[in-house]
Amino acid sequence: MSNSTKNIIVGTAGHIDHGKSSLVEALTGTHPDRLEEEKRRGITIDLGFAFLEEGGVRFGFVDVPGHERFVGNMLAGAAGIDLVLLVIAADESIKPQTREHFDICRLLGIQRGLIALSKVDLVDHEALELVRMELDDFLRGSFLENAPVIPVSAKTREGLTELSQALVKQAREVSGKDCQRNFRLPIDRAFAVKGFGSVVTGTLISGHISPEDEVELFPAGERLRVRGVQSGGKSVDRADAGQRTAVNLAGIDHHSLQRGMTLATPSRFRATRRLDVKLRLLPGVRKLKNRALVHFHAGSFETMAEVALFERTELSAGEDCFAQFRLRQPVLILPGDPFIIRQSSPLITIGGGVALDPLPRRPGAREASRSEFLRAVERHGKPEILAQLAQRSSFGLPQSEISARTGWTDAEIQSTVHSIVTAKRVRLIPAEPAILFTITSFEELLTKITNRVERFHKENPLQPGVAREELRMNLARRLHPEIFRAALEELAAQKKIELRGELVKRAGSQISLLPDEVKAKEQIEAAFASAGLAVPSAKEVLATLSVDAKRSEKLLQLLLREKALHRVTPELIFHRQALAELRAKLAVYKKAKGERISVPAFKDLTGITRKYAIPLLEYLDRERVTRRQGDERVIL
Repeated sequence: MSNSTKNIIVGTAGHIDHGKSSLVEALTGTHPDRLEEEKRRGITIDLGFAFLEEGGVRFGFVDVPGHERFVGNMLAGAAGIDLVLLVIAADESIKPQTREHFDICRLLGIQRGLIALSKVDLVDHEALELVRMELDDFLRGSFLENAPVIPVSAKTREGLTELSQALVKQAREVSGKDCQRNFRLPIDRAFAVKGFGSVVTGTLISGHISPEDEVELFPAGERLRVRGVQSGGKSVDRADAGQRTAVNLAGIDHHSLQRGMTLATPSRFRATRRLDVKLRLLPGVRKLKNRALVHFHAGSFETMAEVALFERTELSAGEDCFAQFRLRQPVLILPGDPFIIRQSSPLITIGGGVALDPLPRRPGAREASRSEFLRAVERHGKPEILAQLAQRSSFGLPQSEISARTGWTDAEIQSTVHSIVTAKRVRLIPAEPAILFTITSFEELLTKITNRVERFHKENPLQPGVAREELRMNLARRLHPEIFRAALEELAAQKKIELRGELVKRAGSQISLLPDEVKAKEQIEAAFASAGLAVPSAKEVLATLSVDAKRSEKLLQLLLREKALHRVTPELIFHRQALAELRAKLAVYKKAKGERISVPAFKDLTGITRKYAIPLLEYLDRERVTRRQGDERVIL
């Protein structure tokens, strides 16, 4: 097949027995009925497919069922339709399923099509003109109002040439699907082929697929390998968006595959049970109550769903509003994907619309920004969408999540991120993956950190600074740690704070002691210095001071931070001079008596009791001044 060949999916629609399958067979030479039951009963129960290449266009016909019981299959086949071929029998005119199929096509946003007046060999000229008049009224104001109407007969082949030409002309007006987008294939059939294994079919609605590609199966998230690809009944090296496609999958039993699942590019998307949408009810249907249960259809997927209307208790016929669906089963769906809803009793189509946010939060009672965001999605303004996504992601938006929320390609994401960063609407935080955080939120975080550090110094004048982790847990526990780190670095660059290891302090701040605190600090140090290695307890020393207990404890901590004192155990604190002299004594002992020293010898050398000797020896082991060997120490 030529690379210039355009791929167009044509969906047939219309009432049962109006000749859709016969017409497709007359056009393509292939009868789309594929099940014995269908051939026996003479109706299309499941989806049928046929192909035609004409005028540089390759048509894939999706022959959908006309019987009311099988409208669900019609919806499955409607995914990816470019043109609708509305088939109306000249001897019966417009019937109930004609109307429902046509409503579905409008709700799915199909923009082009044509009408085949079938079985014209069964009516005279006057009857045919009457049907045309009814058709004019039926189509008025719709996307098919000015569409070609071709009288045809599959039996006599009257009008088939004109129908083919009209299809080609319409196809040339259709915008081609984008093969560069992320791959998605909604599955409408799954079966096993002897010697090949599991096969799924569907309309490739975006991207492309080739043998040996890795794909992800939704909603399960299972990674699978593509063994082979077919389109139009032939093996191909690549299938592109717009083609009917069969994919042979390795490593999975066909019983684990079913209609409603989707194959997609790996690591891009997430399945959802909650979905924000723009919902429209058809004219002439009953009001839809808030919290109503409906049948939800999107592509080949179908489930029950509860409807939560935004800021209203009911939706009347012909009206639209934003709403959220809560689905009983998870599905992969992206912004812009069309859907249909049907009521249970009677089972008829009542409305539809498009998905806007596939991963929404639960609706909040006072969340005014939600509708604003959905309106931005409707307008397709990428910078506005992404800026609002970042704004709604209070704790930071990882760049890797944007595709799942929007369906955009990597190139679209990079371009849009650059746009809103340049416009100073968001800050891009270096991380793996990078994180988007609004400028407003970042500035608020800077202010919070500055104020908290200032407050800490006022409340703790004897402390050099606040611990980083304590600061983060107080101010930004739920933020990505990289955002907090970037804020600290920004404040340090602005010279508003200083970062000293794990401490954060106000820039230029110094510990300032009152006269009585200076005296008390000197007394503490002198008490430990004069004691040598037979030190008193900290409690005993602090009890002799004139300052209060809280300040005296902080003064002790200050001496420990300055390393004038060293805490050897929770109870024992030694002056640095005493520990330095101990090291010197050990060095002299090593030269005079050798490198090995016992506990009794250590006690004799230092003149201290076992109460101090054992903790000091363990401290020296930790400091690698000595190493324990049996009951002795080796002086290193």
